[in-house]
Amino acid sequence: MAKRGGFPGGMPGNMSNLMKQAQRMQRQMEEAKKELEEKEVTATSGGGAVEITVSGKHEVTKVKLSEEVVDPDDIEMLEDLIMAATNEAFRQLEELSQDSMSKITGGMSGLPF
Repeated sequence: MAKRGGFPGGMPGNMSNLMKQAQRMQRQMEEAKKELEEKEVTATSGGGAVEITVSGKHEVTKVKLSEEVVDPDDIEMLEDLIMAATNEAFRQLEELSQDSMSKITGGMSGLPF
């Protein structure tokens, strides 16, 4: 009688289960990535004077400026506010992505996929 799960005819039982779990996890991660690409995050700076919206594809989709922040004599401040809001939006997007992946991987890190 042949042994089940031996190497000659295929993978051992545990290895086969691990491969199935890895494939399922990879599919879930791909689905989560697609869902994330459809989301948007919005961040503000200057007490809401600058509002930036970023898509899950890492593209700025909206910039909203309050009139009071547009001062031709202080372009640097406007530039800083836009940069701060954009960086915050990308930080929020990264956090959303990490949370989504963490739910799938159960907090494991350094996975090859």
